[in-house]
Amino acid sequence: MQYVLLIYQGTSPRVETLSEEEYKAIGAEYGAINRTPGVTPGLPLGLPENATTVRVQDGKTLTTDGPFVEIKEAIGGYYVLEADDLDAAIELASRIPAARLGGAIEVRPAERYW
Repeated sequence: MQYVLLIYQGTSPRVETLSEEEYKAIGAEYGAINRTPGVTPGLPLGLPENATTVRVQDGKTLTTDGPFVEIKEAIGGYYVLEADDLDAAIELASRIPAARLGGAIEVRPAERYW
């Protein structure tokens, strides 16, 4: 089963506020997760204010600057995990630094609808 782990930054400290030692330690933790069997790392995402939202109405493509909805916790990145069960996905989610630094990790099963 595949799971998508969405990393919500929440009140996690911004990279530029971390000391060099903190930055290296957190980087090492993410690196270890990236090397975990069954993990496909996603790319870090840019800030929500730099997003472009696309809608199609009456056959016309409409774009809006910014995110689709107002959110308190921006999604900062994601992982895709191939695992036997939800417990394994939760264990990996608990290792993601953002989970203990003021953010949260949302675990969703990946499903195919078509």
